[in-house]
Amino acid sequence: MAMIPFDERDGVLWMDGAMVPWRDAKIHVLTHGLHYAGAVFEGERVYGGNIFESEAHTRRLRRSAEILGYEIPYSVAEIEDAKRAVVAALGIADGYVRPVAWRGSEMMGVGAPDARIHLAIAAWDWPSYFSPEARARGIKLTISPWRRPAPNMAPVESKASGLYMICTMSRHAAEKQGFHDALMLDYRGFLAEGTGANLFLAIDGRLHTPTADCFLDGITRRTVMRLARERQIEVVERHVLPDELACASEVFLTGSAAEVTPVGQIDDLTFTPGAMCQALYDDYMALVRGTPRPALS
Repeated sequence: MAMIPFDERDGVLWMDGAMVPWRDAKIHVLTHGLHYAGAVFEGERVYGGNIFESEAHTRRLRRSAEILGYEIPYSVAEIEDAKRAVVAALGIADGYVRPVAWRGSEMMGVGAPDARIHLAIAAWDWPSYFSPEARARGIKLTISPWRRPAPNMAPVESKASGLYMICTMSRHAAEKQGFHDALMLDYRGFLAEGTGANLFLAIDGRLHTPTADCFLDGITRRTVMRLARERQIEVVERHVLPDELACASEVFLTGSAAEVTPVGQIDDLTFTPGAMCQALYDDYMALVRGTPRPALS
């Protein structure tokens, strides 16, 4: 079944303080955020009508804007109320929420200090990021030639639209080669992350994850690290070389969209989805859905 384009859907979304018909939520072609990649956004999951870690996402959204030099003209409480209203208005049980803020069309040029700051919040049904078949086998990745930039080259702590240009390019190139996604290195050549999810490796019974010093320290990443420690799994944050992939018994990705997704292949290396990933996936799904957690062992 063909996907309905996002600008041709029905319903409502929240924009600049009010609910508006979905199809009427438009911006001008000369919007500053479109030309100069100054938008910030969040990706949030809805489970059973509730947004997981909603306030943490809202605080990060406002912080991302501050890093880019502007302030979103709505408080955390106001944004939280708006998100809940959108989810309720659309009757979403399991889905995705996308808040996005940007500089408007009042000024055109690199400098636009007086451009109006806009905020919109949309939501839609979205049961799974990867297919059940891909999740069962483990997704296939290839290492991208594009690298995450150094902290003094880009605002790496912000979830800013401009930082995702190389992610889109990397994923499209990977898909053309028959992979599901790409794995990115950082500016030094260490393992970094997927195009939209953080990376974990099981090595000798410990859980290793790259140090998030030049890419986003994901909310799901931190949640999974906490769940692992509660299972008495030692978590090691460090710089990880690409050659160390060959030492891993399991590899998986985490993110609001990806949740906890096993990796079955990275270029010529193959992996079997294993017990650690499955346990953390089960723990994560129990947490987000508010169901009893599997017994810890």
